[in-house]
Amino acid sequence: MTRVLAPGGTLLIANLSVFATAGDGWTTNEQGERVHRSVDHYLQERALQSEWDGIRIVNHHRPLSAYMQAFLGEGLHLAHFDEPPALGGDPDRLARYMRVPWFVIMEWRSPV
Repeated sequence: MTRVLAPGGTLLIANLSVFATAGDGWTTNEQGERVHRSVDHYLQERALQSEWDGIRIVNHHRPLSAYMQAFLGEGLHLAHFDEPPALGGDPDRLARYMRVPWFVIMEWRSPV
């Protein structure tokens, strides 16, 4: 990406949060209520099989440091970082998504 980025150009990354990819999902209590989200083997880079609504994908977990080091190593400068909250929709689903950040947004700029 940096090879084709113009001097002073912007690279916008929207990615799954490392919290969403670093564990085995939600831990539930005896009543089936979500208690907390599991995070384990955070520093281990790995491929994860995911499936929902009949769609299968291979996702890759990497610690945040892997992304940061890769972009910084290319000479890019971080201009903006955010973990946006969920907005709107079904109140029960919204409450679940508000417990853990699901996405990160990074804006990187190449040197002029």
